[in-house]
Amino acid sequence: MPKPQYLLAVICYLAIPAVVIGGAGVFHLIDPEMARGHANYARDYRMLDLARLGVLWASGALALVLWTSCCYPVLKSRQRSTRWPYLASAGPLGFSVIAALKDRSSVPGDLYQHVIRNLKAYWRVPLEMSVFVTVWVVAYEAVVLERELMIRYESLTTGTPVPTIIAQQSASSGMWAAGEGMEQLYLVPLFHLLWPILFNLGGQLFKSSSGCSRKSSKPA
Repeated sequence: MPKPQYLLAVICYLAIPAVVIGGAGVFHLIDPEMARGHANYARDYRMLDLARLGVLWASGALALVLWTSCCYPVLKSRQRSTRWPYLASAGPLGFSVIAALKDRSSVPGDLYQHVIRNLKAYWRVPLEMSVFVTVWVVAYEAVVLERELMIRYESLTTGTPVPTIIAQQSASSGMWAAGEGMEQLYLVPLFHLLWPILFNLGGQLFKSSSGCSRKSSKPA
């Protein structure tokens, strides 16, 4: 099992989309025009507008707190210096560096930290560079796959031909590109967080299957 601080980092990061989407949803629900017909229309309109802007700013601030709360527990779980959290200001690129740091107090069952701790620098650097490139490529491909699936789903549910949907998206390509870029930037730290967990899980499954194979190969 990962350390509690590391699990806290994963939970905080997974909560960011819920906070951002929830804040945007409440922002759209609060319509200042609801003040129409009231005696103090101007004042009520201004109050409602301030309220929805406040919700938007509050959700953004909470997302920033969750991002910081994601980076700090990762460093704390690895017993790293308090200078490293400043990399969080660099976004996913900074987190890529944080994720590459070795754990100074790894638990005995942490296969990933055991592997990278025993690697020489001339092996460790190419490994981390490969992980970095792979994470960004997989994040990009995941966004492309999601786009294709959503187009197919929209075509299936609305009856609109796929080329028509693609043409509609191309007409507002800037908006779609920005949205997909944000998705990719979100997936990069998530994959960095999940990579050691998946590595350890795969290692444990391999050890278990190897142990079972050795036991079954022993003569009765």
